Amino acid sequence: MGKVTGFLEYERTDRAYEPVAERIQNYEEFVIPLGDEGTRKQAARCMDCGVPFCHTGCPVNNQIPDWNDLVYHGDWRRALVNLQSTNNFPEITGRICPAPCEEACTLNIQDTPVTIKTIEAAIADRGFDQGWIVPDVPKRKTGKRVAIVGSGPAGLAAAQQLARAGHDVHVFEKNAKAGGLMRYGIPDFKMEKIHVQRRVDQMSAEGVTFHYNEHIGVTRKGADLVRDFDAVILAGGAEKGRDLPIPGRDLDGVHFAMEFLPQQNRRVGDEPLKTNKEILATGKHVVVIGGGDTGSDCIGTSIRQGALSVTQLEIMPSPPVKPNKGLTWPDYPMRFRTSSSQAEGAERQFAVTSLSFEGVGGKVTALNCAHVGKDFKPIPGTEFKLPAELVLLAMGFVSPVHEGLLDELKTEFDPRGNVKANDNAYQSSVAKVFACGDMRRGQSLVVWAIREGRQAAHSVDKFLMGETTLPR
Repeated sequence: MGKVTGFLEYERTDRAYEPVAERIQNYEEFVIPLGDEGTRKQAARCMDCGVPFCHTGCPVNNQIPDWNDLVYHGDWRRALVNLQSTNNFPEITGRICPAPCEEACTLNIQDTPVTIKTIEAAIADRGFDQGWIVPDVPKRKTGKRVAIVGSGPAGLAAAQQLARAGHDVHVFEKNAKAGGLMRYGIPDFKMEKIHVQRRVDQMSAEGVTFHYNEHIGVTRKGADLVRDFDAVILAGGAEKGRDLPIPGRDLDGVHFAMEFLPQQNRRVGDEPLKTNKEILATGKHVVVIGGGDTGSDCIGTSIRQGALSVTQLEIMPSPPVKPNKGLTWPDYPMRFRTSSSQAEGAERQFAVTSLSFEGVGGKVTALNCAHVGKDFKPIPGTEFKLPAELVLLAMGFVSPVHEGLLDELKTEFDPRGNVKANDNAYQSSVAKVFACGDMRRGQSLVVWAIREGRQAAHSVDKFLMGETTLPR
């Protein structure tokens, strides 16, 4: 906890944003930190609530009241040690996690939760600024070799844990740099890539070997890894996007969000686009189909590229502005949220389905839509048309890509098409092969990916050594 009466003395105050007119001129982060004193006051609001319900909302088991208390008392270094004992990348979750811990905070019963996410980011950022975050090189080596396919948050978390346990860890990444969706999906204005690169550099110093432009199942067979390593972890994510098979889908200008977002991230990072077909929103009417975080990222990117207009469609009805806390708390509720990107000028429409695309000369020009009822079927007479010169499909991801690595290894799948492996042993149906993150769990949050990577590392270490001291 923080100060005994802190929640009575201090109002909830969170980080501010730079003005819209300024921040959309670039791809830099625009969150304004609270500063040391402001952060300490917010940490002081942490209550002696008996049962810390924030723990129920945090997948990585952050000891939130403990580091809030340490921040309040000015012991930032111990707060960092505590925070990093459960979370490998708090500077990342402190930026892009939706903070289910805050929804579970006891003070959220009155809509004034502790600013846990903000405090978390402040602790991690201070750790880097002060030079407290340094490589943790293992004192001994086990002689065991582990291959990890994919360098997203699950793969990186597993790699760091296993390297610190003394194993020889090799991470295979199909792209030119590590990070997965953190690198190529999350726009820089939400999280600049220095935060990813610093951790990659730290892990390299800890003994992790990164192999880039290695698309396992394409450039190298998965069987080679199974043969050459003592254990293999599949952490390649859930990359198969949900499609929209309606008339006109094949028109030029209709793209998956993950065809669009990585291009801009590569531009910012001075990387080749890996394609001859540039996708830009500049001077176009843009329609984003899907109301989640990926759709929001498409909005912010389109606005920065100079779109004429941006419209976001969601098939679900508009959620309530204020949830019934008696029914939802401490769980993460469905409620009306406005992201920083949506606040930059997007029109949002709910309970809308897409009927067909129209085009001229093979290029999309319009999207025909209709409102839907409770059964999600179009309501006759509610049809309307939107101008659309770029349509971005951001309706989520259905499963990992089966073609290539997974088909080659012949892993079993669960009913949703994810690699079948329970959340105790994380072992797939293939000997020596483990799975974690979105590839096992399905599309989820960065904080869940970190948890899965840590727990998979625990299981792999136990598999290799017969016992383990790594935390679950």
